[in-house]
Amino acid sequence: MDETDFENAVQAAIGSLPPDLAATMSNVAIVVEDEPPPGMPLLGLYEGIPLTSRTSGYSGVAPDKITIYRLPLERLYGHDPALLRSQIRRVVLHEIAHHFGISDDRLRELDRY
Repeated sequence: MDETDFENAVQAAIGSLPPDLAATMSNVAIVVEDEPPPGMPLLGLYEGIPLTSRTSGYSGVAPDKITIYRLPLERLYGHDPALLRSQIRRVVLHEIAHHFGISDDRLRELDRY
């Protein structure tokens, strides 16, 4: 999968959100990078202030950032294009869940980790 196809798969995952949920996302950028920081075995990363933690004083803040790491996903799942697309979607939705304030523990409870 080339970079454009990968980014299209990320956009398709975002587009798969129910419209009312997608409309609730606020002040968040979703980007694709090749690799996570050294020593961090990640497929994706959410950085920011979750919607559930924002107060009336939340303003003038840089956007939250969701980063999807292309090369680790391709190394793990690139042998099967359908599996790779599925895993891209899983990681994107996982990181979006963090934007909504859902923790890894709660995702495990919901069998969505």
